[in-house]
Formats: sequence, structure tokens, C-alpha cells
Amino acid sequence: MKTSIQLTAEAGPWNELVDFVTESERLGVDMVWVAEAWGAEAATPLGYLAAVTNRMAIGAAIFQVGTRSPVLIAQTAMTLAHMSSDRFVLGLGASGPQVIEGLHGVEFSRPLTRMRETIDVIEQAFSGERIAYDGQTIRLPRPRGQGKALRLGIQTETPIPIYLAALSPKMLELTGERCDGWIGTSFVPEGADDAYFSHLRVGARKTGRTLSDIDICQGAEVAFARDEQELGEMIDQRRAGLAFSLGGMGSADTNFYNSAYARQGFADVAEEAQRLWLEGDRHGAAAVIPDEMVLATTLIGTEEMVRDRLQVWADSGVTTIRLYPAGANLYERLATLGRALDLVAAT
Repeated sequence: MKTSIQLTAEAGPWNELVDFVTESERLGVDMVWVAEAWGAEAATPLGYLAAVTNRMAIGAAIFQVGTRSPVLIAQTAMTLAHMSSDRFVLGLGASGPQVIEGLHGVEFSRPLTRMRETIDVIEQAFSGERIAYDGQTIRLPRPRGQGKALRLGIQTETPIPIYLAALSPKMLELTGERCDGWIGTSFVPEGADDAYFSHLRVGARKTGRTLSDIDICQGAEVAFARDEQELGEMIDQRRAGLAFSLGGMGSADTNFYNSAYARQGFADVAEEAQRLWLEGDRHGAAAVIPDEMVLATTLIGTEEMVRDRLQVWADSGVTTIRLYPAGANLYERLATLGRALDLVAAT
């Protein structure tokens, strides 16, 4: 498996985050992803990291479709590719109604159609063609306006890979059909074939591809426990995060994370945690998260446990792993990352 790390610009003092990235590159990490949700945006820190790294790829995980026009996404991607000597990877995601409607005031409707049409327009822009599109959610130039179809005044030396963050079956099919990679989350390898890979395969077959043509990029926190007591404490500390994913990530009607876990064998837990969360019982929602769910979707445990889980991830089909190393400070996070990299290399 190739290795990557991920961060958001607001996650800590910027100089420490930069040190984390540059030291990760020195340790051999292949890629750094920068995320955006309702905190910092991703493009600015990616531009900075392009200047302080030399080898590792830099990627957006993800630019939220609906908060930028498709052409602006293409312009940003091509600018970052130019600044990084073609090390940039474009990750796209639909986000959800809480962020798109609540924060940006953009209607969260027809996300699959919008995503497909956004990719169409981005690929037009990348090709150097004049950009003209008559879709259901995107029309360029603006109908009955004064503008005409234009081509961008920037091009890249090599194609920019496009990855898609997808959880729903139809968005996974689109990923398999059109994209170079899948940025996944809420991943349980034992249930991933039915929940994710089967849909990626359906999409891939539409364009004569197979799953091996798609980079399967999955992420999880990695942490090492000294003994069973510390492991139990680690598990307890992580129940609240899973409860938030099941109950708070999205709305009562639209929660892609909840649906993804439900398809991987945790339907009853997902339903009950969401019910309690929406009723305002955050502690109750966390309490229903079983130990096995925490261990199934993370890389925490003794070194032997983490080694075994990494092998399960590799055997399931993961080709790039995003590591979120635990630690109270920069030194501890890098130490955790170094141990994890040694184990990945041995899989």
C-alpha cells in the first residue's frame, strides 16, 4: 500500500502542521491530503505545502462541489499542479445539506447529476477546449447572457488525477466509471465488498475498466496501546466520534455516513445512535457504539493488532492508506506515524 496523511489547516498551529508534513515526507509518506468542511478551506494550505515539499503528492480531500463553480475548481487544480510541478491530485465531494445549504446557501439537490456534470466541465477545461456545456445543473455560457465560450489560459504538463469522495451506491458507481481514485471513509474491510467495491465495479465496467484501475484510498486513525487497559480507554474515547458520524454528519433524512455503516453490518447501531443523537442525547448515542465497531473502523490496538488489521486492509483491496496518527504533540504523532509506516512496509 502507498501511504498518505491528511490534515485541515485549523487543526493546530500552522508551523507545527507544516513540520508534520515535511517530516512525514522525510519518513517516506507518499502523499498529503488537505480537507475542508466547515473550517479552513483547502486550496490555500495546498499552495503553501507545494512550496515546502519536494517529492510527495499533494491532494484536495476534498473540494466541495457546489461551493465553487466547476471552472474555478479546474482553475484552482491547474494552478496547484503548476505550483507543485504536477504533484497535485484533485479530490471532489458532494458534501451534504448541512454544509452546502446551511453554510453556503446553495440548494443541495441532484448531487449525483451535479457531480457528473462538474466532472464533465472540469475535463473540458483540462483539455484546453472552449468550455461550453448544456446540462441539467450547469449551463455554460450563461443562457441569454453576454458571455461566450472561452478556454482557459493555463495548461498542465501531465493530466491531473481526479478522485471522488463517495459513500452512496450511485456516487460510487460514478467513481468507478469516471475517476482515477476513490477517497473513502467509514470503512469496515469485512463489509466493504458489498457496501463499496461492488458499486465501484459496476461503474468501472461501464467504461471497460476494472477495480484495479482505481486507486482505493482509505483512512483511519492509528494508535498503539501498551496493554488491554489502555486499549479499553482508547476505545471509550473514540465512541463519541462515531456517534457524531452516525447522528450529526448530515440531516435526519440525509446522512451518508450512517447509511454506509448500516450497509457494513451495523444497521441497528446506526439507527439507534442517530435516534439518540437527534433527540439531544449525545452521551447515550456514544454509549451504544460497541467495541467491535470502534476496532473495525480504526487502526488502534497493540502493535500486533495494528499489524494484523493493516494486512486485512491490504487484502481487502486498499491501495493507498491515509494514516491519522494519534499523539498529544508533534513528536508523539510523528513517532506513531513512524511505527505505522514500518508496519505498512511489512504488509
